[in-house]
Amino acid sequence: MGLFSRFQKDTLDKGLAKTKESVFKKISRAIVGKSTVDDEVLDNLEEVLITSDVGVETTLKIIERIQERAKADKYLNTNELNALLRDEITALLAENKANSHDNAIETIAGKPYVIMVVGVNGAGKTTTIGKLANKFKQQGKKVMIGAADTFRAAAIEQLEVWANRVGVPIIKQRMGSDPASVAYDTLESATKNGADVVIIDTAGRLHNKVNLMNELTKICKVMQKIDPQAPHDVMLVLDGSTGQNAFEQAKQFTLATEVSSLAITKLDGTAKGGVVIGISDQFKIPVRYIGVGEGIDDLQDFVPAEFVDSLFS
Repeated sequence: MGLFSRFQKDTLDKGLAKTKESVFKKISRAIVGKSTVDDEVLDNLEEVLITSDVGVETTLKIIERIQERAKADKYLNTNELNALLRDEITALLAENKANSHDNAIETIAGKPYVIMVVGVNGAGKTTTIGKLANKFKQQGKKVMIGAADTFRAAAIEQLEVWANRVGVPIIKQRMGSDPASVAYDTLESATKNGADVVIIDTAGRLHNKVNLMNELTKICKVMQKIDPQAPHDVMLVLDGSTGQNAFEQAKQFTLATEVSSLAITKLDGTAKGGVVIGISDQFKIPVRYIGVGEGIDDLQDFVPAEFVDSLFS
């Protein structure tokens, strides 16, 4: 199956089951009693996509494409419309070069690859870091975690639980410590010990964007005393089950800092999986990972073709 194993595909199919069921039901209702793609069908389809959390701008793009295709062949049934939607969404994601599947950690001579993880509290940031550490460890990489979210004591404790579970070292200080100091200590230790990957957690506050931006900037500047290129990836974790709130979080964080990749979590058990399509299209930032289950191996590489296949197969 190329990049995907059968187990991964089954997990993805199961994780997107509620979204798939919801979308198919809505599409069936949108074209009931219809045999051609007329304005009413297009209006109904537009409502289906928007209420499936694809987002208004991305929905309008998809509708325009289907409108063009429908000029050539107006007859349709549910299966044909599903196939049409599948083709156009796949094409839309393929056109966004930012979403090309490229999750390989670059080899940096003598230096660890640094991932700074940002996102609001409750988005699944700590869990994502743990699963990401496990993923890299399974690939034979030496991983180190830095607990730079010193704003909440629980954040440090939860991250430590994950570090112990995965079996990777964690650098921490007491609650209220300077986050930049933790990041510096982590990168310094990782460099001395020959780590391949460093994952830095950060505080998940959005109520004061200026403070957040200043804090993240300071963390970056302090790490750059050790490695001028650090961090190599600023990964924003978004809770996919929140639908349109995830769009707003992405907007706020991309204004506060230079986000270079996305991880969209909690897609299992929600009918809001369409948010992945809209976010990947609108922000032109690579969606690198999606969370489709609670298991330690359920943080998957985002492969657009596989995602669409699971949604419409």
